[in-house]
Amino acid sequence: MKSVSLNEYLSSNSYPGRGIVIGRSEDGRSAVTAYFIMGRSVNSRNRIFVTEGDGIRTEAFDPSKMVDPSLIIYRPVRVLGNKTIVTNGDQTDTIYELMDKQQTFEQSLRTREFEPDAPNYTPRISGIMHVEEGKFNFALSILKSNDGDPSSCNRFTFAYNGPAKGEGRIIHTYMGDGNPLPSFSGEPVKTEIKGNIDEFTDNVWNSLNEDNKVSLFVRFIDIETGKTETRIVNKNK
Repeated sequence: MKSVSLNEYLSSNSYPGRGIVIGRSEDGRSAVTAYFIMGRSVNSRNRIFVTEGDGIRTEAFDPSKMVDPSLIIYRPVRVLGNKTIVTNGDQTDTIYELMDKQQTFEQSLRTREFEPDAPNYTPRISGIMHVEEGKFNFALSILKSNDGDPSSCNRFTFAYNGPAKGEGRIIHTYMGDGNPLPSFSGEPVKTEIKGNIDEFTDNVWNSLNEDNKVSLFVRFIDIETGKTETRIVNKNK
């Protein structure tokens, strides 16, 4: 698979929905992840990311405008030892709790399926990063309906050992705007990871559609030491 420019890839899609990027920094020193959320409705756009422990959670920017918190308030990022979990829903907690009981990433996700938001049946996308003793690997998962049929859940997991410098993968919920919204299809897209944490953060944020983007989380994890650096960008301020 040919690597694409992350800037060009995101800029060409007005509504990729929620997305996860995981890879290795250009200098090879850091494991990198980004998680972004977008929204078309007032309820979806009325959110910010806030720090919670080693991770983050979503929160209503204006609580008086919150209509239904069930699918939009959750913890996208949690840390379990040397593992960082990144997802687009409350399956973050499912993965954390079941992996803490010695189940695998895939086993944990077998207890879940796509979101119950007919007619979109938004896919659940999840990622896990394992950084230990100078080694880094990661996996990405998507749980999606069978072409809009809610009676069938298709489950895909993609694992990447020893990712190359400056290389990552992106997976997101929708192929683009529409009604119903078309689910992501195929293998996570190979993309370039460029710059330091601030340059990378600016690149992702500025590539997202100005009307639809809501929040962005970026983390660099030093592969040798495990030390983390984090950036959070919220459109609502």
